[in-house]
Amino acid sequence: MAQDVDVVVIGMGVGGEHVAGRLAEAGLEVVAAEAELVGGECPYWACIPSKMMIRAGNLLAEARRVPGMAGDAQVAPDFGPVADRIRDEATSDWDDKIAVDRYTGKGGRFVRGQARLAGPGKVEVDGQGFTARRGVVLATGSRPQAAPVPGLDQVPYWTNRDAISATRPPASLLVLGGGPVGLELAQAFTRFGSRVTVVEASDRLLSKEEPEAGELLADVLGRDGVTVRTGARATEARHGPDGFALTLDGGETLHADRLLVATGRRANLSGLGLETVGLDPEARTLEVDEQLRAAPGLWGVGDVTGRALFTHAAMYQAEIAARAILGEPGPGADYRAVPRVTFTDPEVGGVGMTQAQARESGLRVRTGTAQVPSSSRGWIHKTGNEGLIKLVEDADRGVLVGATSVGPAGGEVLYGLQVAVQAEVPVDRLRHMMYAYPTFHRAVESALADIRE
Repeated sequence: MAQDVDVVVIGMGVGGEHVAGRLAEAGLEVVAAEAELVGGECPYWACIPSKMMIRAGNLLAEARRVPGMAGDAQVAPDFGPVADRIRDEATSDWDDKIAVDRYTGKGGRFVRGQARLAGPGKVEVDGQGFTARRGVVLATGSRPQAAPVPGLDQVPYWTNRDAISATRPPASLLVLGGGPVGLELAQAFTRFGSRVTVVEASDRLLSKEEPEAGELLADVLGRDGVTVRTGARATEARHGPDGFALTLDGGETLHADRLLVATGRRANLSGLGLETVGLDPEARTLEVDEQLRAAPGLWGVGDVTGRALFTHAAMYQAEIAARAILGEPGPGADYRAVPRVTFTDPEVGGVGMTQAQARESGLRVRTGTAQVPSSSRGWIHKTGNEGLIKLVEDADRGVLVGATSVGPAGGEVLYGLQVAVQAEVPVDRLRHMMYAYPTFHRAVESALADIRE
């Protein structure tokens, strides 16, 4: 017999955990199902442990910047403390007891297992049946999507999970994909002594960001020792006793001890029983409205929606879905100012539209750019000061619709720019603000002064 409850949440990544906990704290009878670890990708294989790795690599880079600035320094990389910290502090050796207890402590019920829809309001979890009076929330996240390279499915390549779980850096590493994940891990491993080559099919790194950001990062990575191959399409992958081989479309073959594939992610929707509620089981993403509804009594949050594959987006959506289920008032989802940060050194922050995206949407665009090394703070910072600010203005309305902040604190500088885009603060008002001196964000003032067609 199926058990009657108020809400069933399928998938307990950051989005699922937030909505399940929020509803349980509100007094609803909530059952949450997860086949892997409560918390999902972010705390165990992505956001948290990767930033621990990056932080350690950045410390090594800073130590190497001491000569000529503050005396002499020698540093010997040791990946052991990094691996230990990821295992012991970040993941509890990939055990989710703390996360499960955090959720159940709010009054929710947890079921470990593979869940699927069995009709409107009905869910099955490994033989157990539940009927949800108020609704079901799908929050099953996403999985790595490999590029269609012949032979790739036959070789034991790394995903981000394998890279994060590594106990030592590989002597050499091929990274297939020049997006945020690939570049963050490429730089981190390089700083711990790996010989790294990044292969990107597009003509630039970070192809979804402004071209200037990708160009700057390619230069920085090159000086770090990373070999960057853009406009290079892999045509074959092989693995043998000597490691991995990746053949490019020009005929060249690259070799390394490990191959990391970081070519994007795809929503986890297969096997969820979408057809039982009238939805397409072959859909690549779950279509939702501004209240995150996918169908009557069915909500979707996080990567499954395909709207913005970030932890902060999943939690933002989860709060909207929770309000909708509880009948609380509040605005719907607004994606005009989704922030994104690539945590390389320098950090690359972006919000809203790029210049190209704004023009493609039909806007009359004006842009302004400032170089961080030319700012007072950048000049003071000196070594490691690479960065830029780029602003994209809707010239007809006189407001920013996009911004990029690259620099030693690029992700932090982004906050003020995100507020400007979200709140549609007039550019003229931004020009007449007072900017603290000497800060990295003061370069925004210079970029505003540079805005032109």
